Amino acid sequence: SACAALPRPLGLVPTMGALHAGHLSLLAVAGEECASVAASIFVNPTQFGPGEDFERYPRDEARDLRLLEEAGAALAFAPDASEMYSPGASTAVHVGGPLTSRFEGASRPGHFDGVATVVAKLLGIVRPDHLFLGQKDAQQLAVVRRMVADLDIDVEVVSVPTMREPDGLAMSSRNAYLDAAERRGAARLYRALQRGVAVARVPKSTVHVLQATEADLARPEDDPAPRLEYVALVDADTFEPAAEPRRGHLLAAAARLGAVRLIDNIIV
Repeated sequence: SACAALPRPLGLVPTMGALHAGHLSLLAVAGEECASVAASIFVNPTQFGPGEDFERYPRDEARDLRLLEEAGAALAFAPDASEMYSPGASTAVHVGGPLTSRFEGASRPGHFDGVATVVAKLLGIVRPDHLFLGQKDAQQLAVVRRMVADLDIDVEVVSVPTMREPDGLAMSSRNAYLDAAERRGAARLYRALQRGVAVARVPKSTVHVLQATEADLARPEDDPAPRLEYVALVDADTFEPAAEPRRGHLLAAAARLGAVRLIDNIIV
């Protein structure tokens, strides 16, 4: 009812809280494109796997609400898990096929089912005209686009460029887990992706692109290097591996550093 009373078009910025400048950039873009902006704060339990950081995920709702108000959000939706998943709830959204079975889908089984389900529920509750998501979670973005298209949900999915720290590290609430040395080393992932994209811009094969990325991370430096889980050159919509570099492909990677799992990507 509160959302229905807002001037249209209405934009939605879904978050798990622990807001940072990346979230605020989503709000800023939404504010430019929409008459009203709503934001959600919900640490969604169904997208966390066993042994992941659901319990210790950073939470500071009072701070988040203040930042949302300062950023011009007209409404904040901050439910608890019992409101979003009532007793006896037995319906989930599953996006099938290769899009959700490789890369992040392989590393975090069930993660995309949790994402698709909670986003579908948020869209049904808020009923926005536009949904604003960050490019950093590129495979998640592709999954949501697929779900919206397949289920004929009347919303435009808007991708917003990744916000980065001065050294290039993609902003993430989980960066707070890094110690000082790990924090310096984390920026090496973005620098390695930059090296790979530089190779992709000349007539080289995908193998050369991936080798250049891996070699950059393997260079000896004082700061610790993230340990690659995967690096891949993919189609941005399907996440099918690319046989050769093309404009618009994504060079995407995941790596671990200490207790933190880093993901990042660059558009070729």
